[in-house]
Amino acid sequence: MCGFVVLWNVGDEALAARMVEKISHRGPDATEVTRLPGAPIVMAHCRLSIIGPEDGKQPIYQGRDILVANGEIYNHADLRAILGEASFETASDSETILHLFRSGALRWIDRLDGMFAFVLATRERVLAARDPLGIKPLYVAKVGGGLAFASELKAFDGLGLTGIEAIPPGSLIDSRDGERRWYRLTHGAAEPEPGLDVDATARELRLVLEEAVAKWMVADVEVGSFLSGGLDSSIIAAIAAQQRREAGKTPLKTFAVGTEGAPDLIAAREVAAHIGSDHYERIFTAEDLAENLSHVIYHLESADVDLVRSAVPTLFAARLAREHVKAVVTGEGADELFAGYAYHHAYVGDPRALADELTRGLGAMHNINLQRVDRVTMAESLEARTPFLDRDLIDYAQSIPATLKLCRTDPDAVESTGETTEKWILRKACADLLPDSLVWRKKAQFDEGSGTVAALEGALMTLAGADAPLDRAAEGALYERLLRERFTDPELILSNAGTWTAERVAV
Repeated sequence: MCGFVVLWNVGDEALAARMVEKISHRGPDATEVTRLPGAPIVMAHCRLSIIGPEDGKQPIYQGRDILVANGEIYNHADLRAILGEASFETASDSETILHLFRSGALRWIDRLDGMFAFVLATRERVLAARDPLGIKPLYVAKVGGGLAFASELKAFDGLGLTGIEAIPPGSLIDSRDGERRWYRLTHGAAEPEPGLDVDATARELRLVLEEAVAKWMVADVEVGSFLSGGLDSSIIAAIAAQQRREAGKTPLKTFAVGTEGAPDLIAAREVAAHIGSDHYERIFTAEDLAENLSHVIYHLESADVDLVRSAVPTLFAARLAREHVKAVVTGEGADELFAGYAYHHAYVGDPRALADELTRGLGAMHNINLQRVDRVTMAESLEARTPFLDRDLIDYAQSIPATLKLCRTDPDAVESTGETTEKWILRKACADLLPDSLVWRKKAQFDEGSGTVAALEGALMTLAGADAPLDRAAEGALYERLLRERFTDPELILSNAGTWTAERVAV
């Protein structure tokens, strides 16, 4: 995991070094700045060592080619075997990108399984790409006849550049061949085909999920787990804990945060006891929020009210986890795959519309929840992994009918009235992993369950010098003011900022 800056036909090593310094929190283990001889390319890289910690430094420079990458390639061992181990010079999973490119296969990038953003250059061309859902960030700016790439917007701050934009998820930019979309989400299924075996579907979902967790836990360092006490993080933690036990490893480390007496802390303790994890927790106060709010907004690169609210507990969880591990798994993605948000209930009775909305929501994650998770965890030099967004799991989940995701308590009921249960098929698939009280616990937003919303009320009054709680508009204005104070060119940040709009989707 890391951050990087790439300059093509623009700038020099000094500029690249200044830019990468602004995102050095993404990789505190090592920083390198390299120019490719005989080519107009400069690459700067700051590294957080996860796989191949001894010899996996970047940029990776071999012959006429040079590469920087951010993320993890989870099938790198299989790719090494296919490509030929003898051609590899490091233990880094990122090196597989270089050799796949050199293989000349037409759709070489499609063979990469993981979360990643990278820039690869030869003396004649430069290529940049991003993983299917945009878990890892990548921005590009056109500068005269050249291009500048960076992992975060703040790397561009103060340079006076315009036209900066995010490279879309699942896209590849090639200075020679142009841009192409190499990955597209499969469309979600609406209603079951005749004779669908619901029990078999749940069993297969469980197997696919277990494979995803096993894959996303691979590392040369210990991987822990966020644990809010909600369904999604609890399922991931339970499977990861079980797999570590079966492998004869030490107990999984889990991390929970919240205000004193917060529901998430109580539920997380119960889950941790049930799965036998090595559990850690931290209590935060309104004073802690007031002290850290500017820091959160600066790293989040957004002033959106909902994103900021959910980013605050993520920051404290990341700080706690980083004291013990370099990487964690999280539950992000389950709500988008299995209809977990409150606004999804408005689609009951229209499974086609629900399936379409779930597909849309998955495609929009890069600019909202995935931006929050990446920016805030990397602010603390912590790698966050999202097993629910494994490609195989996405494909299987999209094949499950929407009627099994947002489901009546009694799936055989004729009428559409009565209580509905979000993520029903996921709960069914994992019911044996956790106590019933947790499997069927109603969802609470992370910022609500952790007590953040209540604590924020006092923190915001302190920061604003107000005598009464701020309304939503005033809260948003305060966040924007804090953002503007931290950046030389705040309009650059605000124009690219992620905004949570799902609850306002027309039904």
